[in-house]
Amino acid sequence: MSLVQHKEQRVGVFIDTQNIYHSARNLYHTYANFGQIVKDVVGDRALIRAIAYAIKTEAGDEKGFFEALGKVGIETKIKDLQIFAGGAKKADWDVGMAVDAITMAPKLDTVILITGDGDFVPLVEYLQLNEGCRVEVVSFGKSTSGKLREATNQFVDLDISPKKYLLGSSGSRRGKSRS
Repeated sequence: MSLVQHKEQRVGVFIDTQNIYHSARNLYHTYANFGQIVKDVVGDRALIRAIAYAIKTEAGDEKGFFEALGKVGIETKIKDLQIFAGGAKKADWDVGMAVDAITMAPKLDTVILITGDGDFVPLVEYLQLNEGCRVEVVSFGKSTSGKLREATNQFVDLDISPKKYLLGSSGSRRGKSRS
């Protein structure tokens, strides 16, 4: 399927930071280059807004990462990591990301979801059917829900050219066993 793009197309990008972070770490033992991903998937289209949904851990080591996102034009929404009495931890932005995409949809022609999480299938279907938006999903194919891939108008597989979308040179470890 070819990518339908034209310069007048208004695009909103919604980034499930945790999902892409963990995919890059688990598959390639390095970090995702969010700036390059957004630049390439938007192309020449009119970027209305790019938002990364992130979690702040107890240590707070993410400050530099959040600043780096801002420098490449990606707005960051941050939640604290929730720690429950039994020690269980929760770090989830799915509902916030979905609400923002639905809220902004009337001002967009295309919604780009940067995630591989199958929980977003109902959001994809809602945006297509009720808002008339084209929905594109961008993720590492090896860790992307098959149902999400099927629901979207266009799937961009970062695994096709991983070195382009990873920081550092560890992308060459593809296919090697992890210890």
